[in-house]
Amino acid sequence: MHPFSPDRRAHLGQWAALAGSALCASQAAAQSPAGSVAPEHKVAIYLSLEPESLDPTMAASASVGEVVHYNVLEGLTRIEEDGSISPLLAQSWSVDESQRRYTFALRPYVRFHDGAPLDAQAVRFSFERAMAPESTNKARKALFDNLADIATPNTHTVVLTLRHPDPHLLFRLGEATAVILHPDSAAHTATAPVGTGPYRLQQRRTGHSITLVKAPGQGRSQAATIEQVVFRFVQGREALGPLLRSGEIDLFFHYAAQNLHGVEADNRYQLLLGSSSGKGMLALNHRRAPLGDVRVRRAITHAIDRESFIRQVLNGRGTVIGSHFSPSDAGYLHLASLYPYDPERARALLRAAGVVAPLRLELALPPPSYARIGGEFVAEQLARVGIEVQLKNLEWGQWLAGPFKGDFDMTLINHVEPLDYFIYTDPQYYFGYDSANFRALVQRYAQAVQPRERQRLFGQLQRHLAQDAVNAWIFAPQIDVVRRKGLRGVWMDYPIFVHDVSAMSWN
Repeated sequence: MHPFSPDRRAHLGQWAALAGSALCASQAAAQSPAGSVAPEHKVAIYLSLEPESLDPTMAASASVGEVVHYNVLEGLTRIEEDGSISPLLAQSWSVDESQRRYTFALRPYVRFHDGAPLDAQAVRFSFERAMAPESTNKARKALFDNLADIATPNTHTVVLTLRHPDPHLLFRLGEATAVILHPDSAAHTATAPVGTGPYRLQQRRTGHSITLVKAPGQGRSQAATIEQVVFRFVQGREALGPLLRSGEIDLFFHYAAQNLHGVEADNRYQLLLGSSSGKGMLALNHRRAPLGDVRVRRAITHAIDRESFIRQVLNGRGTVIGSHFSPSDAGYLHLASLYPYDPERARALLRAAGVVAPLRLELALPPPSYARIGGEFVAEQLARVGIEVQLKNLEWGQWLAGPFKGDFDMTLINHVEPLDYFIYTDPQYYFGYDSANFRALVQRYAQAVQPRERQRLFGQLQRHLAQDAVNAWIFAPQIDVVRRKGLRGVWMDYPIFVHDVSAMSWN
């Protein structure tokens, strides 16, 4: 059913009234005395990016899930710190012999924050909404495009039939893009999410903070000891230093290393260094000449000293990569050696492609330090081979409305979504790569059943993108987490970007 069909308008009207009363309660709670929550029952989490929306099923930024996933909104499955899958809203599941039919048994007695029960129809609604033509949930196109049928034989059973097998299905269902939304309030999730998680939204101050409070009676909230969490947003080393010195931060998370000198010497904090699924790259627009020429793309990759980029821009906290895959992926191939740093080779490839120096290109840079500092590094490197780069600094909203819509030459960006190679099957995706051979390879990989064959094809996926030099991949970032000592339940490795506050507690 279309998520905005007329027969839902009455329900939306009822929800609006409910949301209004909830907002009043939220504002009242927000105005309560600061000391009403004991220090041992609250936590302050600082993030380097502010989400532009609170709906992870429709927004592109991973920062959305950092706030709401596992806290306000939940999915059928849960991804653990080690990348394994465990039950969440689905208490169990089974798979038929074809590997195309999954039957999920939902947990009984689960309710949304407004008291409505979670049932199979809510799951069906959420997935049909994500599958709709007007959906902006492109980050998990591979999941929803692969759903041939969604059946709900009873209140607590959902049967998903796939067009082809997907060995990553349970993982994909555990990502923020597959959370289950309230059918009567989904349209308002961006500003007023109603979920099944242990916390609900109390207050959102754009440009400053988002506050969540414990939702009594919700499944995982019963065991949670943290009653209130405040997510604050800070950009740049200049702003971070005073906050750390003042002791305001309980947890600071960022996936592009910044200069954190002094943290190690502060006995109040501990610096955790972990891995992630991120792929930092110089994305290239294949629609813009001469970037559609593979020789030019290979030249750009040869022109960048990736080891130096990691040392100078990321303070040495990262790993060189050569394709759109992370070292944390099972079956990862190290392909960076295909394009060693070689300015002379880069110049030769440009000449072979008929490029007359200087080639002038614009480099769009989103706000994170890896982009702003890294952009200057990349521009200097490309200048040495005859490519004149004009830097263009953008805020996230501008980046999403510009480069992410295809309006760019080059952009320096970290793709954090795990196992997202399927974006290269979509010629409409923002860098415009169009390869029938790669699409056929992805289909063969999806249909393979034997583990050895799957492993072989997974390697071919990586090699194909590398040989086509679709983008200039540079680094897999190390995750840096500054944790106040005594705060337990904090992840060190991040297969997905999430902060499960219900699992945190103070020593």
